[in-house]
Amino acid sequence: MEHINKNRLFLASCLALITTAMTFAIRARLETVFGPEGVGLTLEQIGYAFAPAFFGFTIAMIIGGPLVDLLGIKKITWMAFITHAVGIVLTLMADSMTSLFIATLFIGIGNGFVEAALNPMVASMYPEEKTKMLNRFHVWFPGGIVIGALVGWLVMDVLGLSWQVMVGTLFVPLAIYGFLFLGQTIPVTERVQLGISNKKMFSSILKPLFLFMVACMFLTAASELGTTQRIESLLKASVAKPLLVLAFINGIMALGRLFAGKVVHKLSPSGMLLYSAIFTFAGLWLLTISSGGMTFVAAAVFAVGVTFFWPTMLGFVAEYLPETGALGLSIMGGAGMFSVSIVLPVMGNLMDNASAAEALRTMSILPAILIVAFLGLHMYMKKRNKVEA
Repeated sequence: MEHINKNRLFLASCLALITTAMTFAIRARLETVFGPEGVGLTLEQIGYAFAPAFFGFTIAMIIGGPLVDLLGIKKITWMAFITHAVGIVLTLMADSMTSLFIATLFIGIGNGFVEAALNPMVASMYPEEKTKMLNRFHVWFPGGIVIGALVGWLVMDVLGLSWQVMVGTLFVPLAIYGFLFLGQTIPVTERVQLGISNKKMFSSILKPLFLFMVACMFLTAASELGTTQRIESLLKASVAKPLLVLAFINGIMALGRLFAGKVVHKLSPSGMLLYSAIFTFAGLWLLTISSGGMTFVAAAVFAVGVTFFWPTMLGFVAEYLPETGALGLSIMGGAGMFSVSIVLPVMGNLMDNASAAEALRTMSILPAILIVAFLGLHMYMKKRNKVEA
C-alpha cells in the first residue's frame, strides 16, 4: 500500500460518514416541519416518508457489497457522492409525503453506498486493527449527528432561518469529501487481497454464526437508530429541546468510539456487545419515566449502551468471519437499516394512538432479547477461544 495515502483516505471517509450522519439529525428536525404542526402529515405518515432512508440504505448495501469487489471501492464511493447530491437537492424541493419519500430514498441510497464502500476500505487499510479503526471511523456517525443537531438548532431555533438553509448545509461536507477522494489511489478489498473466491464468500454468509449476527443486527440497529431518529416526537413532552438531547447522546457516543481501542483491549467484542445491550435496555426504560434534567441522565445511560453496537457488530464479522468479505459487512449494515425502516412506522403508530412512553417501552423489548443473545455469544466465544488456544 505504498502508493496509498491512508491518512487522506481515512479523513475523506470520515467526512463522507459525517455527511451521512448529518442527514439523520437534519431529518429528525424535519419531523416538526412536515408533521401535524407544519405541512400536516401524521406521525405514521412521516414514518413511511422517512422509511426509505433505511431501506434505501439496505438496497445500496446489498447491491454495493458484491459490486465493491467487482467494480472497486472508488466507483462505489462516487456513486455515493452522486446520490447524496441528488437527494439533498430533492429534499430542498420536497413539499409533500411523496416528494419527501423520493428525496429520502436517494439520501438513503447514498448513505448505503458510503458504508458499502468505506467499511471494507478501512478494514483493508488496517488489517491488524479492524475493530479499533472501524470504531474510530464510526466516531463520525454520532459526531456527524451532533454537528447536524447543533446546525439544525442554530439555524432554525436560534437564527430563525428556514429549514431549506439547514438542509443546504449538507453541501459543505459533501463537497469536502468529494475533493479529498479526487485523484486518490484506493486499495482493493481484503477479500481480493487474500484471494478468497466468490464461492467461498457466498458459502460463508450461510454459516450459523454469521446468520446469528445478522439477526442480532436487526435488533441492535433498531434499538439505536429507531429511537434517535424519532427523538423529536419521543421526548417533546419530556424536555424543551429534544434535538439537544440527540446532540448529547451522540456526543457521548463519539467520545466512546474515539477511545474504543482501550475498551477492546479490556473487553472482547462479544463482551462489549453484552454490556451494550444491558445499558441500552436500562436507558430506554429510564427514558420512559424521566423528564426535565433527568432526561439527560437517562439519555446518557442509553448512549453508553448504543455507543459500540454498530461498529463492534461490523468489527466482529470482519475479525471472526473475514471470508464473508465486503458482502458480509454490507449484509450486516443493510439488515440493520432495513430493521429501522420497519420500526419507524410502528413507533409512529404507537405515538399517534398510545403515547411516546409506550413506544419507548415497546422498543426496550429489543435490547432485552439482545442481553440473552449476547450472553450466549460471549460464552460461545470464550469456549471457542479456549479450544483454539
